Amino acid sequence: MTGLTVERIALGCGNFGGIGSAPQFFGRGLTQDQAFELMDAAWASGITQFDTADAYGGGRSEQAIGRWIRSRGVRPRLTTKVFNPMEADADRGLEPDRIARQLRSSLDRLGVDRVDLYLAHDYDPAVPLGQSLGAFQAAQADGLISGYGVSNFDARQLAAALEAAAPQAIQNSYSLLVRQDETELLPLCAERGVAYLAFSPLAGGWLTGKYQRGAPYPAGSRMTQRPEPYAEFVTGRTFEALARLQAIATSRGTSMAGLALAWLLADARVAQIVIGPGRPEHLAPVAEALQYPVTGQELAAIEEAVAGLAR
Repeated sequence: MTGLTVERIALGCGNFGGIGSAPQFFGRGLTQDQAFELMDAAWASGITQFDTADAYGGGRSEQAIGRWIRSRGVRPRLTTKVFNPMEADADRGLEPDRIARQLRSSLDRLGVDRVDLYLAHDYDPAVPLGQSLGAFQAAQADGLISGYGVSNFDARQLAAALEAAAPQAIQNSYSLLVRQDETELLPLCAERGVAYLAFSPLAGGWLTGKYQRGAPYPAGSRMTQRPEPYAEFVTGRTFEALARLQAIATSRGTSMAGLALAWLLADARVAQIVIGPGRPEHLAPVAEALQYPVTGQELAAIEEAVAGLAR
């Protein structure tokens, strides 16, 4: 690693006041009271790093975290990000001036003078990486961020970023159902000491068992709100793999979600798992994963269960 400190588990706050960075969902998601209840439960369970972005809920996520910090008198480690627009048709991207402006706004909403990790939320082909990451380095030199990195970059883009300004971390989607980073990007991170942070570890709820073949999607689930990112999972092969994973989980006395998280925790290449629960009770699989790590025999069975799925 490059001296960056991250907690093993982080609370993803993308559903506070919205559903991620999608402007059409700003103002939806969890209310402030619901977000406070979830942050209280996460903190009580020992989760002390919160992950957000300037555009989550159009700024509502950062605002909720900032209000919670002030009301509770505690200071979690904070990750936030920049790239997406703050409202429909607004500007986006990684121009250095925009990064500086957005960072100041994030600090104001969070009510802090520094964030622990600042990420480019996506790749911006319109701006040279050296310029964007140079703005991150300047913010680090000014004491506004402790570390910086990228998100949603592929191996080629990360390699270019490493040549430009050596990001300390990358945050990408990674789970038993989404494994495109295994061939090139994870080895690159290991070689260059880049912390790999996994978001969507339960593949948008597909690894919780909530979606059943031939059954309607549960009300309020991501498949009823924003199904497009998960359309590739709606296949017979996926449901068959999920049934095999459920059988393994049942045999060890845990939920399928707990099994999926334990599989990630068993991978030393994964520095952090970012979970995005909707309610306090959704934190239970984290406790299961920590209490019941997977064995070598179970790892082999898990790999066999998902063999042949598109990655």
